[in-house]
Amino acid sequence: MSNGLKLAVVVANFNSLITKPLYEGVLDHFEAHGIVGEDYDTAYVPGSFELPVVAKRMAETGKYDAVICIGAVIRGATTHYEAVANSAANGILSASTSIGVPIIFGVLTCDTMEQALDRAGGKLGNKGGEAAATAIEMGNLMKKLGSEGKVTAPTW
Repeated sequence: MSNGLKLAVVVANFNSLITKPLYEGVLDHFEAHGIVGEDYDTAYVPGSFELPVVAKRMAETGKYDAVICIGAVIRGATTHYEAVANSAANGILSASTSIGVPIIFGVLTCDTMEQALDRAGGKLGNKGGEAAATAIEMGNLMKKLGSEGKVTAPTW
């Protein structure tokens, strides 16, 4: 459950054929866990390259327990894919560790559009929902660490 979490989602508009269903997966997971409209805010950026700067700014406000980045980078005929995918991943990791707020990497990095569609609600599920689950788990963990200073082992 959400336990009073406040979450943020940053969605890349580029490759919206993929990012829109990923975002819908986030919202479906939120709804299933009692997270309603006032419990989250959404920002849109042009592409995955811009995700880290907006996610970092949102995390810096101190308003959010976790931030989810949603994007899709699909390999093309040039090296642009590597530059964007690596920059997004490194930027998101750097922002999260420097601020201490979980920033979840919900960016698909696929060789083909078919692979991306399979992961955006297709035959391999919806990775947006998985990103939302990670945000909820990490947000709750960070709250627990803040209030108790310790955590218990998982109950697998």
